[in-house]
Amino acid sequence: MPEIKIINGFRFISYQKETYENDEMMQRSAIFFDCMNKRRTVRDLSDTPVAKEVIENILKTASTAPSGAHKQPWTFCVISNAGIKKQIREAAENEERESYQNRMSDEWLQDLAPLQTDWQKPFLEIAPYLIVVFKRSYEFENGNKKHQNYYVTESCGIACGFLLTAIHNAGLAALTHTPSPMNFLSRLLNRPENEKPFLLIPVGYAAEECFVPDIHRKELEDIAVFYE
Repeated sequence: MPEIKIINGFRFISYQKETYENDEMMQRSAIFFDCMNKRRTVRDLSDTPVAKEVIENILKTASTAPSGAHKQPWTFCVISNAGIKKQIREAAENEERESYQNRMSDEWLQDLAPLQTDWQKPFLEIAPYLIVVFKRSYEFENGNKKHQNYYVTESCGIACGFLLTAIHNAGLAALTHTPSPMNFLSRLLNRPENEKPFLLIPVGYAAEECFVPDIHRKELEDIAVFYE
């Protein structure tokens, strides 16, 4: 049983992080990197069903992310209903068509060209689940008083990182989709005013015939600086 202390009127419990000898730590970190280095954004998704319990465990993993003042300022809306997925696809494609044709700069379009993306988003209907992440800028207290949340964007970004890691770890595929603007998601899902759409993530198995861009990640020396 953990030791309990009361500090300034608040309850704290003792905590010991499991750790490993150096050799095992090296091995575990290398194995995990190898696993995550196989993660890819997948647009060729299968409609093969995924057990709801798997999605629930993935969401619970995402909810372990740290957040400003531990406010956990996120809501995960999980859509499997075919009718709602169809509405989301139609609305997203309307925004994406406008973006590709009128909003995006030539430089932006050139950067996207190697990825072969366009305004058509069939995966929004094919994937067995869509997870829409909403960020909660504030909460409602008694009397409809607003209580601010803190570092909301940063907190939701970290939670989405945990979410994508858990999806990959479960053997599923996903992509991060950000149709802009995304206000239609609030309307279609009837979300309250304190929630704003943050990220749309289709989740499922990779299709039997699946191709992804032949991309290469930056080397360690390009992303990290060590001060020793």
